Amino acid sequence: MESDFPNLPPRPESGHKGTFGTVCVLGGQAAVPRVMIGGPAFSALGALRSGCGLAILAVPEPIMNSSIEIAPSATGLALPIDEYGQLKPSETARLLDAHASRIDCLAVGPGLGEGEAQQQIVMRLISQDHHPLVLDADAINAMAQVPEFRADFHSPAILTPHPGEYQRIASGLGIETDPADPDSREEAARNLASQLGCVVVLKGKQSVVSDGVKTWVNSSGGPALATAGTGDVLTGLISGFVAQFFKRTLGLGSRQITPSQQGGLSLFECAQLGVFVHGKASDAWSETHGDAGMLATDLLDHVPGVLNDMRGDS
Repeated sequence: MESDFPNLPPRPESGHKGTFGTVCVLGGQAAVPRVMIGGPAFSALGALRSGCGLAILAVPEPIMNSSIEIAPSATGLALPIDEYGQLKPSETARLLDAHASRIDCLAVGPGLGEGEAQQQIVMRLISQDHHPLVLDADAINAMAQVPEFRADFHSPAILTPHPGEYQRIASGLGIETDPADPDSREEAARNLASQLGCVVVLKGKQSVVSDGVKTWVNSSGGPALATAGTGDVLTGLISGFVAQFFKRTLGLGSRQITPSQQGGLSLFECAQLGVFVHGKASDAWSETHGDAGMLATDLLDHVPGVLNDMRGDS
C-alpha cells in the first residue's frame, strides 16, 4: 500500500534552538578490543543537519572527547563505565533520567556494542513511553537477545534494521518473511511493525517504511550509500525530524486528534522524511562523483541543500 508523502513543515522565522527540539544519541563503545566512536557522532551530526536545535552525545566517558571532536556542535553526556570499559546500566539510567526533560527524541544503538549491560539499558528504555525512540543497529541486536522482549515493548519507536538485524529480531517473534527478497520486503516490514506496534524502516535498495497498516517504498538513493557511517546518518536524520515535528495522536476512537491536526507529523511520516532526504543527499553527491567513494561526512554536507529544495517545492 502506498501512502501520501508528507510535506516538510515550515520553519518558523522566530524560532530558536530550543524551538527545534533536542536529540540525544546513546551509543559508542569504549571496551577493547572493539572501540567504536564514529557512529554516535555521525548520528548527532545527522540530527543537526536535519534542522533540530540541539544534539547530545551520550557515550562512554573514555571516548567522549574523541566523539565531540567529530561532532563539535553537540554537547556531551559522559556515561560511567566499569573496570572493563563496559557501561554501568543503573548509573547510565540515572544519568539519562536526570536529563530526560531536555530530550525530545532518543536515538539508541549506533556503535553501542553488545553485552548484558547494553541489553539492560535497551530493555529499560523500550519499557517506558517518556520519549520516542529511534532504535538502530546494536539496540536492535540487544532486543533480539532477550527472550520475550515484546512483552516489555511500550515506547513509541522507529526501528531501522538492515536485513541481517531484521532476521535476528524477527526470528524470536516467529516472523519468517525474507527481508532480502525484493518481492517480500514490504510484507517483511509490515509484519514486524504490526507485531511490535511500531514503525519499521527496512533498509536496503528501495528502503521500506511501514507502521503495520501504511507502507511506503523509497525511490531515492543508490549504491554510494553502501559505506560505513551512512546508516548512522540516517538514524540522526530520522531522530532530528522526530524531535522537530512529531506529535502523538491524542484521544481514542472517534475523539482522536491526529498529528496533522496538531500541526505535526506522525512517526511514520518522520521516518519517510528521513529515508527520502538521506537518499536524495546521496543522489546529489553521486551526480558529481559517481557511485563509490562517498564518506558519511560527504552525505551530511548535502542534506541542507536537499531540505532547501523541498521547502522550495512546497
